[in-house]
Amino acid sequence: MKILTREKNWFDQPQNTNENKHLNEECGLFGVWNHPDAAKLTFFGLHALQHRGQEGAGIVSNNHGQLQQKRGLGLVTEVFKDEKDLLDLAGKGAIGHIRYATAGSATINNIQPFNFHFHDGGLALAHNGNLTNAVTLRKQLEKDGAIFSSDSDSEILMHLIRRSHHPEFMGKVKEALNTVKGGFAYLLMTETSIIAALDPNGFRPLSIGKMANGALVVASETCAFDVVGATWVQDVQPGEVVTIDDTGIHTDRFTQNTHRTICSMEYIYFARPDSNIAGVNVHTARKRSGKILAREAKIDADIVIGVPNSSLSAASGYAEESGLPYEMGLIKNQYTARTFIQPTQELREQGVRMKLSAVRGVVEGKRVVMVDDSIVRGTTSRRIVSLLKEAGALEVHVAIASPPLAYPCFFGIDIQKREELIAANHTVNEISELIGADSLSFLSQDGLVEAIGHNELCLSYFDGKYETPLYDYEEEYLKSLEK
Repeated sequence: MKILTREKNWFDQPQNTNENKHLNEECGLFGVWNHPDAAKLTFFGLHALQHRGQEGAGIVSNNHGQLQQKRGLGLVTEVFKDEKDLLDLAGKGAIGHIRYATAGSATINNIQPFNFHFHDGGLALAHNGNLTNAVTLRKQLEKDGAIFSSDSDSEILMHLIRRSHHPEFMGKVKEALNTVKGGFAYLLMTETSIIAALDPNGFRPLSIGKMANGALVVASETCAFDVVGATWVQDVQPGEVVTIDDTGIHTDRFTQNTHRTICSMEYIYFARPDSNIAGVNVHTARKRSGKILAREAKIDADIVIGVPNSSLSAASGYAEESGLPYEMGLIKNQYTARTFIQPTQELREQGVRMKLSAVRGVVEGKRVVMVDDSIVRGTTSRRIVSLLKEAGALEVHVAIASPPLAYPCFFGIDIQKREELIAANHTVNEISELIGADSLSFLSQDGLVEAIGHNELCLSYFDGKYETPLYDYEEEYLKSLEK
């Protein structure tokens, strides 16, 4: 492992400087079948999932078999600015997507759902995740004459479906799903149905709900059900392909070779606290992680604060277990622009001050335990510690409610280079010094599993043990271990 010296500061290295809070979120999927206002419901569902991606949004509606699309760059409310945008998407069925790019550039051509018009009918596609054999598949498909309209890996599935020689449509879908590898949750919409599918490991969450009028909905997180008034019915399981049509829900499988390993970062950071994943409430898991962290760290301090917003649950658990007062020492301005678009380091620094403020009346003269969910590059942690000390905190002890992130993710999270991860290059004591903390503690891996409440988890970020082959990424990953 290559250790960077203090003379050559970690934060001055030529790494990805687009880190905003911690990690860049996944994508979000939402679909509705058999509701007269399907597109409007999809808009509300996507709005509930906005935390999973802010780069672009789109909806494809099904109006008596005619698939109509609207998509654009920006937030859901920026793409669908007025009711007319949704009135143009008439029909009883719809699927929607919000995007953060894990593969492909930030252009309109990569905004989903993709809407395809073939001589024998239309087909729409939305994807959450990342395919680990996408490069190989795309090269082969292009060699065979396929023409791609985007540089996203999501489009590959459609080409595989269309090139399959299986006589039945569902057979074509299953064959394609068995060909792609990696992390994927798919929504397909045909002229007569919505099809939901999940990879054999179930890295990404995907659930089905039902509304009072019988309409069926499918979403990346159950928090979207609450917004539209739906009740949870079932989760899409690893290796399943579920058809939703006028007759109800039809569950099938495209493979029996499954091993559920849900992305642990969904519980730690990505999902909303009011979502349930595999029967576990996210807030509850985060609060338990804070309690266990308090038992493991045993920090002598005066108050506990959390970094808004995803760390507040863990901070409350830490305070409850430690007996220390839980205070609001940091305030988040919900209306600031996304700081990663700023062109200079100076403006990025100012962007953090726009988004977060330390409450001097709370932290001044106090020894503070600052609970956060994770540290990726360390840039944001350093800035927040500095904010607290400038506000008069005597000591700032950083407590992280997850183990050190030392390995990249290849299944849909935007940390694919090991050199970007501070824990891959520094010891805990070195990280503490680099971010200016008086101490630094991480939750143990066993503590994380205990907090979530089951061990069907992908923990590769922490131990480098990947649940599936890395395919196109294997050589790059092995080279990164040698540095």
